Amino acid sequence: MLEIDGSHGEGGGAVLRNAVALSAALGTPVRVSGIRAGRREPGLKMQHLTGVKALAEICSAEVEGLSLGSTEIVFAPGRLSAGGRALDVGTAGSLTLVLQSLLPALAFAPGETRLSMKGGTDVPFSPSADYFSRVLLPVLARMGFIGEAGVERRGWYPKGGGLVKARFRPAEGGLKPLRLVERGGLVRAEGVSVASNLAASVAERQAKAAEKELALAGTACAVKAAVSPALSPGSCVTLWAEFSSGAVLGASALGGKGKPAEEVGREAARGLASAIASGACVDRHLCDQLLPFAALAKGETEFASEGWTAHSETNAWLVGRFIKKAAATQKMEGGATRVTLQGTGLGSE
Repeated sequence: MLEIDGSHGEGGGAVLRNAVALSAALGTPVRVSGIRAGRREPGLKMQHLTGVKALAEICSAEVEGLSLGSTEIVFAPGRLSAGGRALDVGTAGSLTLVLQSLLPALAFAPGETRLSMKGGTDVPFSPSADYFSRVLLPVLARMGFIGEAGVERRGWYPKGGGLVKARFRPAEGGLKPLRLVERGGLVRAEGVSVASNLAASVAERQAKAAEKELALAGTACAVKAAVSPALSPGSCVTLWAEFSSGAVLGASALGGKGKPAEEVGREAARGLASAIASGACVDRHLCDQLLPFAALAKGETEFASEGWTAHSETNAWLVGRFIKKAAATQKMEGGATRVTLQGTGLGSE
């Protein structure tokens, strides 16, 4: 059994999510202790319970310590399965973070997986639902793992209640290594500005501010404004830029009480503009999300990242514990970071 210190590095929920995800994909039993030790309220929250329970069902795992507030679990995976499943976080817990626990295993499932998920779609400290579908999934498709996710109802803090329908097809023959070092020319930059239970003008103001800020940075971007019903008020702007190499950069920003709509749009635009200016093929948030998939791919993954964050460092340490190989980083001309990782070749013929 592999022993994982959940307090390592930034000490958040990512260690747990990626540990059980890699455990299920590789069939390696794992004990994770010190879960979320670096957070104000340590231990498992509802979104972590939902993710681990769902993954346990998908891989017929035996689990110990799975309760609210628990700081240690044992996860012993069995055989992976496919099919349809319904998940409900019961709070505004992030659905995209729940999906992070599931995706590496679903890439090697024996068939298609369909998910109906209730919870938070756009909440603090997690990728927005639009970032997940417009940035992460297209890049994973380049590795042979095809997925789609659509928001049928938004879920904001504190009530949640969002609804996401998703489906995933396993990577035939295993995950391909990702090669994204040269990004090519900009094909298009787009975005979506969403508001719920607020004046319709909020979404429009966010969208126009984002377009204006990006224009000042030299990038034309079309941002669609939309009003969506929800249980709680909330707003979000998600932007993405697609390049001829297949690279996709993204950024998002959440609205909040007392935060002007224009500032939400500008914040998201500044994030995307920074990623574009770095010359990178992968933005700083996508970098750490890709590492578990790179660890499982059959070959060497290499990509140019906007940066190497504490999350990236922690995830690199974790995948190294599972596959006994280290990610290499090198600063590139222009400011981007070249990230290289040799995968295990799981699922190879």
